Amino acid sequence: MGKFLLVAGVVHLLLPAVANADWVRRNEAIMGTAIYVELWHPDQQAGESAIDAVIDEMHRIDRLMSTYKPDSEISRVNDRAATEPVLVSDELKNLILKSLELSELTGGAFDITYASVGHHYDFRERQRPDDATIEKALPAVDYRHVIVDEPNDTVRFAREGVRIDLGGIAKGYAVERGISILTDLGVKHASVSAGGDSRILGDRKGRPWLVGIRDPRGDRTEYITRIPVIDEAVSTSGDYERYFDEDGVRYHHIIVPSTGKSAGEVHSVTIIGPNATMTDGLSTSVFVLGIKAGLALINTLDGFETVIIDGAGALHFSDGLLAGGQATTD
Repeated sequence: MGKFLLVAGVVHLLLPAVANADWVRRNEAIMGTAIYVELWHPDQQAGESAIDAVIDEMHRIDRLMSTYKPDSEISRVNDRAATEPVLVSDELKNLILKSLELSELTGGAFDITYASVGHHYDFRERQRPDDATIEKALPAVDYRHVIVDEPNDTVRFAREGVRIDLGGIAKGYAVERGISILTDLGVKHASVSAGGDSRILGDRKGRPWLVGIRDPRGDRTEYITRIPVIDEAVSTSGDYERYFDEDGVRYHHIIVPSTGKSAGEVHSVTIIGPNATMTDGLSTSVFVLGIKAGLALINTLDGFETVIIDGAGALHFSDGLLAGGQATTD
């Protein structure tokens, strides 16, 4: 496991940059979320070019994997895979395979076919499917309906009505790709974030990077814990990202595959680990599993830790944080 320390406090999502011309940073809106890249480089122009490369990669992945783009590769799969095998790129094939591995690991808590029901929700318009619509769509939610022919690079669905969405893993994959690009360019100190997913490269020139866990019921500037991080990925899934409240119930985008309805036991889950693709998928998984099963899962995975905030606002820590004396709620 990488080097990090968890303590209580109120902090910014990432430690603000010190006044130094060698630090280069940029914000963009891509993949339906806020993208933030910050890095240290002795040559500012070269640093800007490095950020350009990361931003270009984010746009490329968005064009490939966005279900909101009708010409994306994943949209083509959703349109045709129920009737015929669809030829896909190695990149999309491998991320689908990784998603299916996560489904097996989590007992189906992570399931990219949740979109078979999930596409009936529209959180901006405050629309949700009724019970009859969920009941009709639910048989299509099963990751085992997704059949990948690895030698022939095709994907097909075993039945009509299946749709897939990589929203629970693609942002983590994108920030991991961003860090890989920066590493290839010789960057030693950087942070790449996409919404609730962050990947840290190195330290912050002698200090750790600070990643704050937002108070699920506070405003966007309120954080209840902070994680100083070196060479780690941190992903948070929360019920405050895409949601609406109706009659005292919060409907949000993290769908339980077995019910087609929003998970309700916890408010947020943060995963710390060595790879953002995994931390992204695991944060969704633990959110669906809930406290007991979620902690049990993470406690079996070497190199990964979790902080869960339950419905009452209490914090729950995985064994590695507790055993190391690194977790505190003071």
